[in-house]
Amino acid sequence: MAYFPTSSSSLAGLAGPSQAPQDQAHGLRRLFGGRRRQLLPLVANPHVPFGGVVLDRLAAVLAAMGRQVLVVDASASSPLPHELARLDLAACIERLAPGVAYLPARGLPLDYVDTRGSSAAFIDALHRAAPQADLVLLHAEAGDLARMLKHRAARPVLLGADHPESLKHAYASIKLLVRRCELMSFDLVLAVSDRSPRASAIVGSLAGCADQFLGAVLCHSARVDPAVDPEEAADAALSRLLAAQCALDEAATGALAADASAPAAAQASAPVSASRPAPAPAPAPAAWAWESSPAAQPRPDYR
Repeated sequence: MAYFPTSSSSLAGLAGPSQAPQDQAHGLRRLFGGRRRQLLPLVANPHVPFGGVVLDRLAAVLAAMGRQVLVVDASASSPLPHELARLDLAACIERLAPGVAYLPARGLPLDYVDTRGSSAAFIDALHRAAPQADLVLLHAEAGDLARMLKHRAARPVLLGADHPESLKHAYASIKLLVRRCELMSFDLVLAVSDRSPRASAIVGSLAGCADQFLGAVLCHSARVDPAVDPEEAADAALSRLLAAQCALDEAATGALAADASAPAAAQASAPVSASRPAPAPAPAPAAWAWESSPAAQPRPDYR
């Protein structure tokens, strides 16, 4: 497979005479640094046997929509990353097709965990490593995504199939991301045949449980038939789901952080008596805190 152009000789002319390249992707960052970048988180599900097919399908459809896609597979089923990945991510990115590149990244997010348990720096590192990619399709377990998505505007895409365990796992992923990241909207992609008689009931059951027990919303759903060629044109439902994902604006990323500090700011600006000093503003909630003693998990009715 071909790799992204990352040789030092090809980038030396882009760095300018007064600035030496910082790493192998430095010249590409200078070319594409002003482009808008998006993140599409895909929640891994070990009970979906054709998860790789779904990943291929989503990447192909996004590329057909004109996006430059970096597929990052950080799930437990992903191949181990190259040993060089911990030193130079850009050198380990493979070009699979026009508009699609790939990085195996099992275990890599944990290398970016900070003292508060956040691995959001991994997403920033991906953008620096592949600046020509305007969309990162990130496939990872819900726990890893929870460490990366705190204070980030995103609508995770769940994976499911037409058997019970996959739906239980999808619901558990919603619950974890709601409690730890306060993400309240999700999409669902089912790896089922187009002729599956239970697909509509599955979507309705999962949406009902998410709304009733968690207050979360299942916005869009689509099917990916594992028997269909990934390069085939997408149907209306999948096109609508991905178009809505591409329309999400990551400029809202800081909104959660602003909301968290709002009570402290309001208290600091409130009038106080001249006879006593103003109380110290209350600290904002810790970014890494999450609820304990979660409620019992209901089981979706997928019949």
